[in-house]
Amino acid sequence: MNQSAASIFDLSPSEKLQLVEDLWDDLAATPADIPIPDWQLAELDRRKANLKSNPASGLSWDEVKRRVRAHHGR
Repeated sequence: MNQSAASIFDLSPSEKLQLVEDLWDDLAATPADIPIPDWQLAELDRRKANLKSNPASGLSWDEVKRRVRAHHGR
């Protein structure tokens, strides 16, 4: 392991979180540059087709939040 990589592991937890956030923001700035595997594209197509043919199979954002909060106690 090189010195710069080792220094990442010496960061405090809050510094590590900030680094992850900075990296995520940098990746999100150019989403077209992030490769998407064919299997993921096929799965997205399958899910979109399922939702289009059966709209009742989806959940509203409010319902998703309610379920997550109920499951995680928040």
